[in-house]
Amino acid sequence: MFGTLKTLAIGAVAALAVTAASAQELKFFTIGTGGTAYTYYPVGGVIANAISKPPGSRECGEGGSCGVDGLIASAVSSRGSVDNVNAIISGLRNSGFAQSDVAYWAYTGTGTMEGKEPAKDLRTIAALFEEHIHLVALADSGINSVADLKGKRVSLDEPGSGTYVDAKLILDANGLSVDDVTAEALKGGAASEALRNGKIDAFFVVTGYPTGSLVELASATDIKLVPIDGAGAEALIAKYGFFAASDIPEGAYEGVATTPTVAVGAQWFTNANESDDLIYEITKALWNDESRKLLDVGHAKGKTITPATALNGVGVPLHAGAERFYKDAGLLK
Repeated sequence: MFGTLKTLAIGAVAALAVTAASAQELKFFTIGTGGTAYTYYPVGGVIANAISKPPGSRECGEGGSCGVDGLIASAVSSRGSVDNVNAIISGLRNSGFAQSDVAYWAYTGTGTMEGKEPAKDLRTIAALFEEHIHLVALADSGINSVADLKGKRVSLDEPGSGTYVDAKLILDANGLSVDDVTAEALKGGAASEALRNGKIDAFFVVTGYPTGSLVELASATDIKLVPIDGAGAEALIAKYGFFAASDIPEGAYEGVATTPTVAVGAQWFTNANESDDLIYEITKALWNDESRKLLDVGHAKGKTITPATALNGVGVPLHAGAERFYKDAGLLK
């Protein structure tokens, strides 16, 4: 009997040791995204699933996760690019998505971030997908160009978002300023609802198409995407190298024709102080063949997130761990 009790006691101690070891190995990793109605948030959720592998998960290739052992990643809703960069630098979040232009300006203390302390600890994990500037109005609004926004009620999104930064630049490139419109700071579904109810005349959003809130809006009422092209777009592209002319195709939103606009890159960033080994494993997990399946079915933009474009338009240095992975994978010399 005593032998049995002794064996049980040893087994219990061993079990506790394993549990303690598992607890010690457990790591949490946050990904700052954006508003829940836009593209960053659902894509962040897909990536969080791809890189996570909690203790007790089935093995990769056997129906289990192919993420980082002991890692639980989570997508966190935020105000967007500027907010995410600030949170990464302050240590509030482990990582986050941001527009390539916003991140570069933050890293260098230039452009719209001139006069602010450069975010020298900002580092890149991967370039993800292209984001298009959407300027949305009702189909019968009579707003056919950026210039037509003068005197109108326009939502520029919240300060702290990349959309807010770019909306101001687009107005400026077209000879307008925030003072020439009645500016609102609405996000996601709130902006769509305000447009439907006649409380605003137009709103900006920078996001990958198709984005959920606009798909819903287009199915509920007749909308248009206002072109961002001509001399204003050319001036914007010439002044800021991160913008490129690009179309939002017909079919992205119900009843909306192909619309010329400008686009920037959505990229994934972290802090230089994050563990090299951890970021190496996270980057490796992101580009695992099993993760490919998750990306392809998880969101319409997922199919465009590929290793072949992982280094496109990167203006902020790679994290040492990510750089090591890309070299090992033959994607970087």
